[in-house]
Amino acid sequence: MRLPATISTLLLLLTTTACWSATAKSQNAIDPSATTPPAGTETAATQTRSPADSRLWLENVEGEQALNWVRKQNARTSTRLQDDARYDSLLATAQTLYESDDRIPYGSYYGGFVWNFWQDNTFTHGLWRRASLTSYLTDNPEWEVIIDLDALAEKEAINWVWRGADCLAPQYDRCLITLSKGGSDAAVRREFSLSDRQFVPDGFETPEAKGSIAWVDENTVLVALATEPANTTNSGYPSVIYRWSRGSKLESAEIVLEGNTTDVGLWPVRLEDHGGTVHMMAAQAQTFYESTYWYLPSIGEPKTLPIPAKTSIETLYQGELVFSLAENWQAKNTTAIHPAGALVSINLPDFIDTGEISAVRTLYLPSPTESVGSIAATKSTLLATVDNNVIGGLMAFDFTDGEWSKRAIPAPDNLTISLSSASREEDIAFINAEGFLTPDTLMLADTAKMTLRSIKTIPERFDSSGLIVEQIETRSPDGTVIPYFVVRHKNTALDGSTPTLLYAYGGFQVSMRPRYSGSLGKLWLENGGAYVLANIRGGGEFGPAWHQAGLKTQRQRIYDDLIAVAEDLSAKGLTSAEHLAVYGGSNGGLLTGVMYTQRPDLWQAVVSAVPLLDMLRYHKLLAGASWMGEYGDPDDSTEGAFLRGISPYHNVSATQEYPEIFLYTSTKDDRVHPGHARKMSHLLETLGHDYLYFENIDGGHAAAANLSEYARRDAMLYVFLMQKLMPAPADK
Repeated sequence: MRLPATISTLLLLLTTTACWSATAKSQNAIDPSATTPPAGTETAATQTRSPADSRLWLENVEGEQALNWVRKQNARTSTRLQDDARYDSLLATAQTLYESDDRIPYGSYYGGFVWNFWQDNTFTHGLWRRASLTSYLTDNPEWEVIIDLDALAEKEAINWVWRGADCLAPQYDRCLITLSKGGSDAAVRREFSLSDRQFVPDGFETPEAKGSIAWVDENTVLVALATEPANTTNSGYPSVIYRWSRGSKLESAEIVLEGNTTDVGLWPVRLEDHGGTVHMMAAQAQTFYESTYWYLPSIGEPKTLPIPAKTSIETLYQGELVFSLAENWQAKNTTAIHPAGALVSINLPDFIDTGEISAVRTLYLPSPTESVGSIAATKSTLLATVDNNVIGGLMAFDFTDGEWSKRAIPAPDNLTISLSSASREEDIAFINAEGFLTPDTLMLADTAKMTLRSIKTIPERFDSSGLIVEQIETRSPDGTVIPYFVVRHKNTALDGSTPTLLYAYGGFQVSMRPRYSGSLGKLWLENGGAYVLANIRGGGEFGPAWHQAGLKTQRQRIYDDLIAVAEDLSAKGLTSAEHLAVYGGSNGGLLTGVMYTQRPDLWQAVVSAVPLLDMLRYHKLLAGASWMGEYGDPDDSTEGAFLRGISPYHNVSATQEYPEIFLYTSTKDDRVHPGHARKMSHLLETLGHDYLYFENIDGGHAAAANLSEYARRDAMLYVFLMQKLMPAPADK
């Protein structure tokens, strides 16, 4: 269990979901000229808005006036995109891809079963099911359905969206099921008995809220829920952890640990070691990147772990607490300095006994071109993915006689390697390999023998004959080398005429890695388009420094990086401004919003999905306060001035010509407030600029809640891109 993943999952990380989910599986001075809007522009803020934002009514998520405006926008956009002659074909294709029966049923292995959650055109809400490992390894596993979410949704008349199950080891009979209404981050947790195949009467059940719950034992849980001001941070996450015993009311639960309202949040975590040893811990996130970690004994006061604030705890393995560093660290009473990016460990039982760290052990020191990804333990080893220049690899770490040793596990070359799941009980892990043109292959790792074998793969979703993948480098204005991938036909004429879609994210240390997307391939590449994935700063492709180079007032570097990639694409002749679109979601939606306002001359079309756009109020909307570690504080004079300079909502000109922008979001997104996209669209409407706006009523931060909605989203997206970059005769 990687503790900050608890935070990341709850917060901002919509990365490549919008572009890659078709297989249904995140210091030099800045050139002042790069931050300056086109000469002679006057911001829309001074033209159309008083100091008190006149569009605050659009922040009333369920307000009648706001929803009436949304419905009119949806009708206009639907008419434009869904009446296009290409829409029905694209929708049918996307629907087939999302609902295909030959998708890989990814799952987790524990308790002797592979557990999978499955959606298709029959079970739109989904099935939670399991199969024996022997059966799972066959072409046609015999699945046993545990929960039919469609039946539950119909019975309870609630649009339930699956958010996962946490089953208590080692029997795995009692599970905590997390369900969301319509796809929001706020959710309910309900205890389920596998032996009885039902939710436990009078069992553990929480009200709908953001937060988390963790097993202590069969009759005890630790719970943190943001249900009222007294237990909620300014970011909307829990600030108090309670110990809740079976048979008692949640309201009478004992307080274990209290954080502060200024924290991002406070979460309980259960760490399981080999042999059944369990340790309860907590992560108190002061900012998105700085946390205090606590050991929570069953008796006595919580103990603070004396490890750096910029740390990600990964797992517990043979008593060693393994964590990665995002800052240099010299432990107390030691001389060694451990650099940012290193993977290290300390002995947790020793700390529990003495309150001190006796030794720090190094597992891995990445090179400047490497980054450590996901980590998981099996019975006999610790596995980690390690990317080198954004190309995947797999490592194994063994702990013997108080020392770590490492070895590379042969994995397919030049692909993205991901840890799908691993079992502490056996020497079994599931590894996924994929590339832009290489369909997903699920492999079974035997970590005792250190072997990999392919067990499942998906067929090719699109015709990749003649397509090639290139990794190219360009330089940002400060001299930093920025790599990017290009997927194109080998015979592409380099005359600037190729319709090209550029995707990037650039934030929160999320790496953009090659992925196989049937939707992108079938709906875009097969129709003659090229695709570009940019590994700009702000991501995690090259470790913490790559991310930290673009924090807060240094963020213009991220935008300069993407501008440099776009200019390089034109310089090399792949495309030109008439044939180039830029696309991003969430933090990437902010990125494309900045591209829209700072360099409108570079694009024929812009897509801004579930975006942040009002950077002077983002910290007051939903989870926004939690991201000040990334973006800065709008109320700080220096950081606020910088945010004013880059905020898309505040830098639209009435007189500047802009490319058409497509903004989409979800009413149920309780992470990034839909008010960002609403207000930006209303501003563009007021100023007479071309735009499209669509808001899915359900769907949460992914802007879709089921496979049909994903298909509709993709079909509308690619119709828009085709209308702008590869118009049919009727579009011209």
